[in-house]
Amino acid sequence: MKSYLSEAAAVIQPRKFAGILAIWGITLLYVLFQGGKTSFMLFIMVTVLLLYLIIGGLGGVRRAKGTRSLSSEQDKPDLIYAGGYLRVKLNITIPGFLPLPYVVVREILKRHNGESWVFEESLVPSLKGRGELLFQTPALERGRYTFEGTDILAEDIFGLVEHKGTFLAEGQFRVLPRAVFVPRWQLYERRARLAGPQASLVPSRRETTQINGVREYVYGDRMSRIHWNATAKTGDWKSKEFEHESVPKTMLILDGSAAAYASSSQFELAVSIASSLLGFGIRERIGIGLCCLDKNTKVFSPAESGAERQKMNQYLIDINAEGRGPLISRLEKVHRMLPKGSYFVLISPQTGQPVLEVLRWAESRGMTPSQIHVQGSAAKNRTQEWLDVLKSRGVTGCSVNSLQELPAVLGGDKRK
Repeated sequence: MKSYLSEAAAVIQPRKFAGILAIWGITLLYVLFQGGKTSFMLFIMVTVLLLYLIIGGLGGVRRAKGTRSLSSEQDKPDLIYAGGYLRVKLNITIPGFLPLPYVVVREILKRHNGESWVFEESLVPSLKGRGELLFQTPALERGRYTFEGTDILAEDIFGLVEHKGTFLAEGQFRVLPRAVFVPRWQLYERRARLAGPQASLVPSRRETTQINGVREYVYGDRMSRIHWNATAKTGDWKSKEFEHESVPKTMLILDGSAAAYASSSQFELAVSIASSLLGFGIRERIGIGLCCLDKNTKVFSPAESGAERQKMNQYLIDINAEGRGPLISRLEKVHRMLPKGSYFVLISPQTGQPVLEVLRWAESRGMTPSQIHVQGSAAKNRTQEWLDVLKSRGVTGCSVNSLQELPAVLGGDKRK
């Protein structure tokens, strides 16, 4: 009996349990010294109540178990894009035969950077002790998320004691950075002017005579481009798709310096720009690599495959702008992994001499430098002054204030 009492005392709040135990002791003394039916019935009632509380504390919600399932509008519920949400279904089983009027379920969702959210909802279990809880997460930002232990809180039918149980229903998922569709990028346009002393007009994406497939007819296609066999078979106009000449590889340099960003939203914009450009590279079959100057410098070589792009996006999930030190010193450590003759695209909110040194460093190693300036709270006239400085030094530059304006800025439809 002592072991059950001590275990129940650990489950039930010590003060309430001590009070109930004291009442039971008083009724016992009342029976021993007073005797009679009244004292005996009172002792039996208090004993039954104490046994009920002990059994409820040792079983019930304390031994609750549960399973979790995640669903979303996307094919992979464990991998969604920022701004999306998840629907969570939690099936709970509470063993025991004692009735429970209701239980309170408390969920904790934790992000990889330490942020957490608490979801709390009441649930009425069935007679068999089973229940189902459905809830939806808020719009989620980029990161890796994990559900912590689930707490189950319940009171007895008299409302005297609150019982608590905890179980772990595994649930993990990842949220990719926000990205937008970039239809065109002036850097790769035909007859786009390259930066640096070797500036010249080049037809960077000219088509070859090698057929690479069939596509839908586009108004304005020449008659010589019509694929007559495919048109006859399908009944719809089809055009020939030709392979393109190779273009220079591109390295996206994502500045992850802690001191460079005025807010977390500004860094999220920089990550989203990098993710959007990776998507552009896959669609256009352009070899684009990624170099993250974060707490640890990580380099992904330029690649055209979707699998490599997925690895780059997966890496973008966890970075937190924790880099320290000058950009050049960090680039020097990985300079052998940056291919010569490639486009060097710096994604950074920094301006001034440190950036000019980085761009000169890239040019001295045979790369064509440019910058996508991640605009923050700085005045627009200062941003324009910085772009004029880049232009005067023969460096291509643009400024992005929001992700929605990225396609227009890169396509040349909107100048900052």
